[in-house]
Amino acid sequence: MKQTLQLRLSQHLALTPQLQQSIRLLQLSAVELAQEMEQMLQNNPLLERENDEESFAFPYKTTDDKEAPTLDDNASATTGVLAENDFSTIDEDRWEWATSGASDGDDDSDYIFQEPETPTLREHLLEQLRLLPLSERDQLLTSLLVEALNEDGYLEQPLAELASLLPPEQEIDLSELQAALRLVQHLDPLGVGARNLAECLEIQLLAQPETTPWRELALTIVRHHLPLLAARDFTRLKKLLHCDDAALRAARQLITRLNPRPGASFGHLQADHYVQPEVIVRKVKGLWVAKLNREAVPKLRINRLYADILQRNRESSSQYLHSQMQEAKWFIKNIEQRFATILRVSQAIVDRQRNFFEHGEVAMRPLVLRDIAEQLGMHESTISRVTTRKYMLTPRGVYELKYFFGSHVATESGGACSATAIRALIKQLISAENPRKPLSDSQIASILGQQGIVVARRTIAKYRESLLIPPAHQRKSL
Repeated sequence: MKQTLQLRLSQHLALTPQLQQSIRLLQLSAVELAQEMEQMLQNNPLLERENDEESFAFPYKTTDDKEAPTLDDNASATTGVLAENDFSTIDEDRWEWATSGASDGDDDSDYIFQEPETPTLREHLLEQLRLLPLSERDQLLTSLLVEALNEDGYLEQPLAELASLLPPEQEIDLSELQAALRLVQHLDPLGVGARNLAECLEIQLLAQPETTPWRELALTIVRHHLPLLAARDFTRLKKLLHCDDAALRAARQLITRLNPRPGASFGHLQADHYVQPEVIVRKVKGLWVAKLNREAVPKLRINRLYADILQRNRESSSQYLHSQMQEAKWFIKNIEQRFATILRVSQAIVDRQRNFFEHGEVAMRPLVLRDIAEQLGMHESTISRVTTRKYMLTPRGVYELKYFFGSHVATESGGACSATAIRALIKQLISAENPRKPLSDSQIASILGQQGIVVARRTIAKYRESLLIPPAHQRKSL
């Protein structure tokens, strides 16, 4: 086989570092963007926060006193900011750096809100045990039981298995562990230390006064007939308990007011439960308009001191400062491009879903990523990145941008109905149903068919499950 040299020309797409950063910033959530920005501020000395609330990005002024473009909540919803103001074409010799509005060292501006620490369930129980006059042995046994509880406050391990975990010289008897368990079950919150749901509810019922109406009937149901109550087999319950509808209804209400997960409220606060909307939607002169949330837009600029050094000593300055300057420019530009893209996509969604803002979920139109991509001249993957974990504040609440997208279902008239609208109709029908005779999935499909919306029964079941609505036999009540 003869070896030869061949010259071939080919074209391929290469992602520049600037484009890679732009794509990465676009898919970040608000929390992740804040973390990325903090990391960039620590690594790049030429980048700093802009404390002046009226300015954004580059605080430059040209020699002819024309201000650099800004991105605020008055920006046009359909104008591509970067398309008209491309910083890559700036002639740096024509720019003068504006006077600094840097931080004045006020410590109050650096204040970061910290959530109050919430004690865990184990800490809460052990604190109560320390206040009780217990012997050292009883403290050991009760602490062992507390450590064995799960997050909901239940004791899943058998007592014999827990006794085997102790050293052989302890010689623990099961009766001692049972006595320690009863002590734990009397701690706050009521119901901790239970080994199953029935015992948890029984502990809470026994703690109520004996004069509580229907307490004994509720105890009988919890101890012996809890599966029948969960299955809503009220006919059989009335026969077994020899009671009427009113008594069974009162006992059921007493049981449903109990807490089946007494330990679930301890130590589970997380900061990611809070979202910051990037876009705010308001009705202005009869039109729904999307505007950027100024609180969500980071205010960054180039450090004036280093900028002056580079401006005066362009040739003698170190290569490190030049690279950091370019990196800072790219980061600010990509941040601006991120919010400009979010604004354009949000306004396009608002224009398509105008009826939702007027009338609610039942008026939601079918919408897919391709529709917005074709309207804005973007790729579907870009629309997917923009709408993931980005939120919109509307008069009807806070919604993720992806919420406004959904598949469509055909109607008899040849049109299409959004899946979100069908879910809203299902909720309306179920909320208005007769609790004694709840609507089945087939009946809901038939009612929607009478309104011209052709939906299969299994589709109704899928939408109902996504709404966390139980089936008809579990919705039945007295």
